Amino acid sequence: MKKLLVVAVLCASAAPLSAETFQIDPVHSAITFKVRHMMVSNVGGRFGKFSGSFDYEKGKPKTWKTEATIDPASLNTDNEQRDGHLKSPDFFDVAKCPVMSFKSTKVVAVKGDMAKLYGDLTMHCITKPVILDLEIVGTTSDAKGSHAGATATGTIHRKDFDMVWNKTLDAGGVALSDDVQITIEVEGGNKKG
Repeated sequence: MKKLLVVAVLCASAAPLSAETFQIDPVHSAITFKVRHMMVSNVGGRFGKFSGSFDYEKGKPKTWKTEATIDPASLNTDNEQRDGHLKSPDFFDVAKCPVMSFKSTKVVAVKGDMAKLYGDLTMHCITKPVILDLEIVGTTSDAKGSHAGATATGTIHRKDFDMVWNKTLDAGGVALSDDVQITIEVEGGNKKG
């Protein structure tokens, strides 16, 4: 089943044998978004179905990479009418564009475990480059294998993806901002043997 992502994570290695590949664990991960509504508040939502992987090697951000997909039909804002509108041709058009995806192109170190994650985001059947702020939260291991976590945040402009629906308010302004804030919290696992 095809799925979609707006995810941001990690790394591969210049020495491929030393990098670990982690499979994203959707039970311990989240992809959320929020947009300014009526110029006065932020309304948020999340995607419930996504998958992907990332390669990570500590201290080598130039080798980090990630690839993920998200199912836009799995979006949930806790309001059935709003969800239906977001799935319509005015926004995600899930019937025509059933997959969102993200594929990293490079990672640039900032400081310590902080970096800039560059990649191509495909949403609403349109692919555009995006840059996300990336933080490697940490790594650990247990009897099941290795685990790694990362957080990626950023702002995308929905009109870049031809999501142009809006409504002018009687008092001035518009119903929705063009900017959408995204937050991706990812935990991945690498099973032993």
